Amino acid sequence: MHKLIIGAAIAAVTLGSAVSASVSPTQYSGHELAKDAKITLNQARSVALKARPGRIMDQELEREAGGSGLRYSFDVVSKGKTTEVGIDAMTGKVLENGAESVAKENRENREKAQETKPKQ
Repeated sequence: MHKLIIGAAIAAVTLGSAVSASVSPTQYSGHELAKDAKITLNQARSVALKARPGRIMDQELEREAGGSGLRYSFDVVSKGKTTEVGIDAMTGKVLENGAESVAKENRENREKAQETKPKQ
């Protein structure tokens, strides 16, 4: 019985770590644009993971050229590599499914840093 309890505790800690390593389905930048989207975040996550099985590490809803101009963008880790998967927020079509460019990743990191920077 004691071994069973210890095993369950270890499994719970391991599962908790795996879950916390990926992004929550409710956390994303651009959520204020969701009112304009026909596809929900959860629907887009499902399409993205079918296109690129793995673990979603970052997600956002953004206005970007291509498709309807409104897309969900997911960073999906699969086999140790990060891939950006873009899903059209109006049609649910996969717009992008490839390695994220270094330039785009750097721009996104700068934008995120500006968002979290305290205003003076």
